Amino acid sequence: MALQYLAQSFATVLTPINIGVLLLSTFAGLIMGMLPGLSATMAVALLTGLTYSLSPTSAIISLIGVYVGSISGGCQAAVLLNIPGTPASAATALDGFPLANQGKGGLAIFLCTTASCIGTLISVLCVLTLTPLLTKLSLQFGSWEFFLLSLFGVIICGNLTSKGSAIKGWISGILGLLIAQVGLDQLDAFPRFSYGNVNIMAGLALIPIMIGLFGFPEIIKAFKKTEEHVLKMSPFKMREGFSIIKNHTMALIRSSLIGVGVGIIPGVGEDVGGWLSYWATKSSSKHPENFGKGEMAGMVSAEAVNNSCIGGAIIPILSLAVPGSAPAAVLLAAFMMHGYRPGPLLMNESPEFLYQVCVDLFLAAIAMWLLAQIVAKFSVKILGVKKELLMPVIYVLCIVGSFVINHITFDVKVMFLFGIVGFFLAWAEYPAAPFLLGVILGSMTDSNLRRALTISNGSFMPMLQRPLSILFIVAIVCLILSQFGVFNKLKRKKTAKTA
Repeated sequence: MALQYLAQSFATVLTPINIGVLLLSTFAGLIMGMLPGLSATMAVALLTGLTYSLSPTSAIISLIGVYVGSISGGCQAAVLLNIPGTPASAATALDGFPLANQGKGGLAIFLCTTASCIGTLISVLCVLTLTPLLTKLSLQFGSWEFFLLSLFGVIICGNLTSKGSAIKGWISGILGLLIAQVGLDQLDAFPRFSYGNVNIMAGLALIPIMIGLFGFPEIIKAFKKTEEHVLKMSPFKMREGFSIIKNHTMALIRSSLIGVGVGIIPGVGEDVGGWLSYWATKSSSKHPENFGKGEMAGMVSAEAVNNSCIGGAIIPILSLAVPGSAPAAVLLAAFMMHGYRPGPLLMNESPEFLYQVCVDLFLAAIAMWLLAQIVAKFSVKILGVKKELLMPVIYVLCIVGSFVINHITFDVKVMFLFGIVGFFLAWAEYPAAPFLLGVILGSMTDSNLRRALTISNGSFMPMLQRPLSILFIVAIVCLILSQFGVFNKLKRKKTAKTA
């Protein structure tokens, strides 16, 4: 029966009209993912309205195509400009941009898109085979686990992005968590730190903050009177790229599985997955000191995980009608708009829908890879443009990208404000990535902690009685102690005793 459903799904998608819809929507997703400010959530949301007049099958194909394309497209801006096209590409920029400075921008983009394609394909297998197991695991997460997971993500990001001083990374992440508290309280709808300003009461939009933190420092640096450094692009052969991918097979598989696991947890999404995968790859590397300097393993891992999160985020949609990420939430609404009812009864009411989604994901990954190679031939030429000419264009895109989110000038002001914050963070050598992740996870951290304390009447004891919570606490403590050399001292003492 499963093979029959798969054959029917392939036959449905591989019609001229649906192939055209898939290619066009995936291309649109790539372009929107490349442009700073146009996130995957926005891309799926914009296309949802446009698909209203399409048939349900074509609509689902186009939505999944734009989802896959936009998550993958963010890597091109991250590699070429050090400005993540989407928050999911923030970890990619750590090693992608140094590679571009070494003249390997084309190779870096090829590796990113290939890793994204492989990550998506692995997630398709997980959607088909591991849905019951992963759904059961996600049900074990309560408020305490979500709170600790968000702290874990901020600490990991601080460890990875700070150059020699993890404390600076943690301070940056905590500042981001504090900024996320601005606006209406999610539990009681009480305005916090808004001071009567209606715009602030609605909270500070993520995309203008992201654009300001990452875009402005690059624009300012481009006009500083420094030594002239001309970026050169060295040609590469696809055979070389595939050889590098082959050498990082284990990192790709590990990262893809991390992505599926993170994606299935409701509310976490691709952003956390990128940092978890980067941390796992760096921790298992024989040369962790190379990360942040153009290490291909780190970049490949970050890109494999954010696209594999797509499949992971779709699993709870299909089985529980609970989205795993913000773009997945929009996708769930689109499914319902087109007459599908995801949830526990889906396999009884319309079992073919699972196989249609998997086939759409599979073909969207292939289409994304093919189109990305074409797009890269043009986008990589950015390396040959003088920054003094390029940055005014980026400046305009930063303003437009901030404005189109809510169509209010206040978001442009937010972008300017956090552009100044980003500049001073860079000047003081505080990493911006933990700050951004703190803003992303702040709402989840606050609401889950307060919800858990409300249920327990203010007691932290239930947190110490849950196995998953204890696992996260141990991991957090170990991460903190490792930065103070505790384990190295213990290891030296042990070696001295045996000697």
